[in-house]
Amino acid sequence: MKISKETFNKSSSWVKRNARPLEAARWAYFFEGAPRDKVIQILSAFQNEDGGFGHGIEPDFWSPHSSPMATWAAGQILMEIGADANEIIVKSMISYLTNTLQKETGMWFSALPENNHYPHAPWWHWSEGVQENWMFNPSAELAAFLVHWSSEQSEASQLGWKSIEKAVHRLMEVDEMDRHELNNFQQLSNIMKLHESTFNAKSPYSLNEVTDKIIELADRCVDKDVSQWSTGYKPLPFDFITSPEGPLCRRFGDLINHNLNFYIEQLSDEGTWDISWSWESYPEEFSVARGHWKGILAVNRYKILKSFGCLE
Repeated sequence: MKISKETFNKSSSWVKRNARPLEAARWAYFFEGAPRDKVIQILSAFQNEDGGFGHGIEPDFWSPHSSPMATWAAGQILMEIGADANEIIVKSMISYLTNTLQKETGMWFSALPENNHYPHAPWWHWSEGVQENWMFNPSAELAAFLVHWSSEQSEASQLGWKSIEKAVHRLMEVDEMDRHELNNFQQLSNIMKLHESTFNAKSPYSLNEVTDKIIELADRCVDKDVSQWSTGYKPLPFDFITSPEGPLCRRFGDLINHNLNFYIEQLSDEGTWDISWSWESYPEEFSVARGHWKGILAVNRYKILKSFGCLE
């Protein structure tokens, strides 16, 4: 099953008319050969003077204040467009992450008290002890950002490696993990492939061992009952896969084709996908966030469909 050119064009038009400028710029970068400069320019509007990001870049919480979670959302975009360490936006972000790491735990705070003062989904609400629910989401990935975008002997790099050590210790000790935290470890593993010799020298576990553990946990996490995929917020194979080359493609087998067909079948007449969750509060703001998410899903899912040859 493939997406027709007509359907793709319909999705493209929707993104350009209705998505945030950020997603429209990402769309142009990935599907129209536009330079990454426009993405960086628009992304910088979400960055604060301290180098952190806020302003609802993650549509489910609208705090304008810098937060590690919002900064993670920005960092993912900078990674996907191949931003380098010399970009001003990256340097400022690394400064923020260096200054906000909780050195004793090796984690950044995942939810902040400021979240509560602005429209947000219930899972972003801050309360005492909430970090226990988040653990190394998104800290595992933020630590990889520090290493990737810092010089080897810098303070930022050293802090990143110490955080990675604590994160990997947790990973190797658990038998199951929430899909979101697992995604962070997966991205840590992907980034560390670019620094594999240093990782293997610093870690008690090889990168291959870490990757194998992530594959094992992802296999346990993903919902393999295809008939239930449309009934709610389910961890699907493509929550862990971005290209046909990954080892999880072999592990998931026929589920890959099922997921491709599911995405294509779920595509609406306007050329978008809807989200499978709601806030149950702030109805007007949620309606806006829902629209923002539709733009994000359009970019992310078409990237997958393109990589698997599903576009005509």
